[in-house]
Amino acid sequence: MSLRLLLGLLLLACLLPSTPARAAAVCTATADALLPFGNVNSGAAGPTSGTLNITVTCTTAALSLLATTGVRVCVGIGNGTGGSTTTPWRTMVNGSGDTLNFQLYNTSNYSQVTGLTPRGVPPAQELTMTYNVPLLTGGSGAQSVQLFAQIPANQVLASGSYSSTFSGASVVLTWAWNEVLLGNATVPATCNGGATGTNTASNAFTFNATATVLPQCGSYLTTTMNFGNVTGGIPANIDQTATLTLTCLKRTAFQVSLDNGQNNPALSSTRRMRTTIGSNNYYLTYELYRDAARSQRWGNTLNVDTFSGVGTGSAQPLTIYGRVPPVSGQPPAGTYNDLVQVTITY
Repeated sequence: MSLRLLLGLLLLACLLPSTPARAAAVCTATADALLPFGNVNSGAAGPTSGTLNITVTCTTAALSLLATTGVRVCVGIGNGTGGSTTTPWRTMVNGSGDTLNFQLYNTSNYSQVTGLTPRGVPPAQELTMTYNVPLLTGGSGAQSVQLFAQIPANQVLASGSYSSTFSGASVVLTWAWNEVLLGNATVPATCNGGATGTNTASNAFTFNATATVLPQCGSYLTTTMNFGNVTGGIPANIDQTATLTLTCLKRTAFQVSLDNGQNNPALSSTRRMRTTIGSNNYYLTYELYRDAARSQRWGNTLNVDTFSGVGTGSAQPLTIYGRVPPVSGQPPAGTYNDLVQVTITY
């Protein structure tokens, strides 16, 4: 073999094309850290809405001067830490284990629930992108999507701060990609098959759904404390009761205060009933208590002499214990009365 022929063969070998390289598309996501519903009322007549913004970015390493990549990405959302189901409702939970229903949707009309699995029941949210992958720098594309959230109306709720954390296996990206060295790559028909390549990643991002049900006490009803008719003097205690019935949300801590009435002397805590005869006022002292033994005065200094309780979500009757102490002599005849103001603090 001549030297010239050998050189020709070597040159031919250098000009033969190599097999085109393939590069994987790598997708990541970012999202709002919070899906905050804010304050929610128990038994609200209408729903409470919110949104969650998610941005997915996919990158592909350098392929060729005119290469492109087409990607389909499914954003899957699972149960979260607040519950064990996705439908009919996801749930948030407060520190006492009470639950609050809510839901995430792919559509702004709240018709399609967001699920974890591509094309599942319910389905994950899908988005697509196509981008160039030049030879020297590689390429990337990004798409943003908004999920729509809602707390349904007419829920009977306990007060407290509710939350559910979505991370780990509850937040999964699944994607498939097609790539071509020349021309426009097609977007795969599904997120998990029939493409140049597929991949999946859990813990793709983290967010917290939160809501606060404020403490609340509603209607209350009191009965009159009637010490009855007395003939002559008052040689011994006269004991009677009245009832205060109030309704507070479950878990609502409350205190009930009773003031000293309309007839107490200035700078005094003495409670008195009054009758007026002509131009003269006459008084009978009395007292109100929190216990049947009438040893715990019922006053209006918070955390000292008020009645403290926790709401159950149903009507709660509280007994007010009253006493007129013995009176020396005979009080003037008449109808004695007083008006006591009730304050509920929660």
